[in-house]
This record gives sequence, C-alpha cells and structure tokens, in this order.
Amino acid sequence: MMMMMQATLFFAVLVLAASVHADSQIFFMPVDCDDIYRHDNTSSSGVYTIYPGGPTTPLHAYCDMDTDGGRWTVFQRRMDGTENFFRPWKHYQAGFGNVAGEYWLGLENIFLLTMRKKNELRVDIEDWEGGKATAKYSPFSIDSENSGYQLRLGGFTGGAAGDSLMEHNNMKFTTFDKDQDVWDKNCAQHYLGGFWYGACHSANPTGMYAPKGGIAHESVVNGWQSWKGPNYSLKTIAMKMRSVATCTCTH
Repeated sequence: MMMMMQATLFFAVLVLAASVHADSQIFFMPVDCDDIYRHDNTSSSGVYTIYPGGPTTPLHAYCDMDTDGGRWTVFQRRMDGTENFFRPWKHYQAGFGNVAGEYWLGLENIFLLTMRKKNELRVDIEDWEGGKATAKYSPFSIDSENSGYQLRLGGFTGGAAGDSLMEHNNMKFTTFDKDQDVWDKNCAQHYLGGFWYGACHSANPTGMYAPKGGIAHESVVNGWQSWKGPNYSLKTIAMKMRSVATCTCTH
C-alpha cells in the first residue's frame, strides 16, 4: 500500500512539473530574437515566432544567432532572386516572402519592434566573388504609419561596406503606388523597389536582383553604392536589428 502511495505521489509530481514547464513555454512570448537568445543562449539561427504586437499577433521571423554575438531579428533579406520586391504599399506594410528565404518583415512590424526597444541596425552584404562586408548604424528606428514610417538613424558606426544609408535618414517610405520621396518623380517606380528613398538613393536593397552583378540600366539593382558602386547587384543582402542593451544571457 505504501509503495502504491509513493508511486502515485511521484506520478503527481511529474505531472505538476510537466505542467509548470508547459505553462512557462506557453507564456514565453518573445518580442524579438534578442528575447529568444536571452531566454536560451544555445538557440541556433533559424525561423522563430515573435510577438512585437502582443499575444494575439504572432509573427514568424528569421533570427541570426551567429553573427557578431547573435540576437539579430532579420527584417529584409535577398539571397537568390526568388522573391519579387517590386510591390505595392500594402505588401510592404504587412510584409511578404518566405522567412526561411527572401522576405520583408513588414513596416508595421518593424515599427513595433523599434518602438518596444532601442535598437541598432546591421547590414550584411556579399558580392559574386565571395567578398563580404558590413555596415552598422545606431540607434535605428522608424516612425508610425501616420508619419510615413519615417527612417531614424543615429549615425554610421562602422563597417567595411561604408555608409550608403545616412543619405536616406529622415526619409519616408515610398512604393510605386505611394510616393513619399522628395524627388519630383517616384523613386520606387524608377528604381524598381520600395524603400526610404530621398531623391533618390545610395542604397537600394529592394531593387532588381541581377545574377552575376552588373547591369547597364542606371541604379535599379539591389545595390550598396559605397561598396560596389551604383550598378552592382549584390549576391546577398540582409538588414537586421537587435537591442543595444547588454545581453546577460542564461541557459
């Protein structure tokens, strides 16, 4: 009888422990990839669910847990030309693509992420010869839709790619069907992307993907002018953000 009671008690403890563990998993709703890494610093790079807009709006994003200490939430990525980035305003606002491949996370989601924490920005680029470079900016945020998702950059903080983005600072986001740039024409229509265009760009990460780099037509490619000039289409480009707070991560 005593052994049966002990077995029953042991089983009850196991059930309770499993329940507590399940509840902790259920109620862990990370805002971004930084939260995921802080929760478990053995997390590998890949697709995760985050909650920048709260518990009712889960969002899939690619987390870079390897580069420069990890914790990066990737919000834009080009790698093989499979995704069309010449898209209307609603697509850029909501997000599109495959988070395991090429995608745009969505202006509203980027706004929510930068509203919740102070972030830095990292841009990783690669050419067709295997060369790689980086550009970093801090802090990084964007304003709400009411302000045109205006870009806010504190400053260029380094990287061999050079600065091709500060020219875009304080610009509103423009697509071919919503012109908010400062050119007398529409930069998105002319340069085949959607971006924080001014009049018009020194960076065009959402421009046309051209395998093997070069293209004759003026600056319509996914380029980073300070690294390879205006007409060089990059093999890969990824824009990512993370909290600038020091990570005191635990298993």
